[in-house]
Amino acid sequence: MFELDLASLSPILILPLTALVVAQLSKFFIHDNGQRWHWKSLFSYSGMPSGHSALMVSLVTIVALVEGIGSTAFAISLILAIIVIRDALGIRRYLGQHGKTLNLLVRDLKNDDVLEHHYPHLLERIGHSPAQVLVGSLIGLLTSLAGYLLFD
Repeated sequence: MFELDLASLSPILILPLTALVVAQLSKFFIHDNGQRWHWKSLFSYSGMPSGHSALMVSLVTIVALVEGIGSTAFAISLILAIIVIRDALGIRRYLGQHGKTLNLLVRDLKNDDVLEHHYPHLLERIGHSPAQVLVGSLIGLLTSLAGYLLFD
């Protein structure tokens, strides 16, 4: 039978997940996010701070501290972090703007009784602003630094 020993789990796994949880939970306490306590909100794609950035920067930081910046693991985690953060800032934010525009167009067409089909409401908040990414990145960095200092 499989037994999970939390003490044996690597800080390279634990600390990035901790940073993600901290970032996601903190979204509830930031009024501008407009999020309510709901399970679905825990997995939201946008808002302050960026959970994606917290997770990835925490991973890069702890890998650098444990494995070193010359390691293959560091190179892989850095490249993945660049891709994920760029995606959050770029394409997902752009898709949110498209969703908002399309939702407005569909709403206008419904008012004109032109639509014969039901169109789904598209997500409008699926990307992050640079400030959200910066704060998420700081959470990730500080989580891994604190964890490294505590567990070392």
